[in-house]
Amino acid sequence: MSGRLDLDNYLPYLLNRVGFALVESFTSEALKQHGLSIDMWRVLAALSNNGAQRQIDLVGMTSIDASTMSRLVSRLVRMDLATRSRSRTSNREVVVALSAKGRALMQKLIPIAVGLERKASAGLSAKELAQMKRLLARMYGNLAGRRAP
Repeated sequence: MSGRLDLDNYLPYLLNRVGFALVESFTSEALKQHGLSIDMWRVLAALSNNGAQRQIDLVGMTSIDASTMSRLVSRLVRMDLATRSRSRTSNREVVVALSAKGRALMQKLIPIAVGLERKASAGLSAKELAQMKRLLARMYGNLAGRRAP
């Protein structure tokens, strides 16, 4: 072992750089003007994709810790982008859903997010992009201790 790390060829470094560039672009182009953080976007995107969810399930879907999730949901409710109610099955569980205003905002933000993905993956074939997504999902599964879909 040389004690040297080639950052330009080190996967965590490369992933971080791509992720940071995407977050910076998306925040400046879309989120900032709506008063949203990237974590708030992740919650809204999970709700948009999966419908109403228990707050604890949003934690798993977004990799945001429970206490932060509680604060994010409270802020989204105050912004009238989401609703929060008690679960029908348990008084201890909270269910979060997009509000009408949240759904309308997601209709504006999703095309921007898709456009950024397109920009980031320019020059990759559809097959390469699909393979990259499968591999990243598998790597996440490895690190999270579960099998990727």
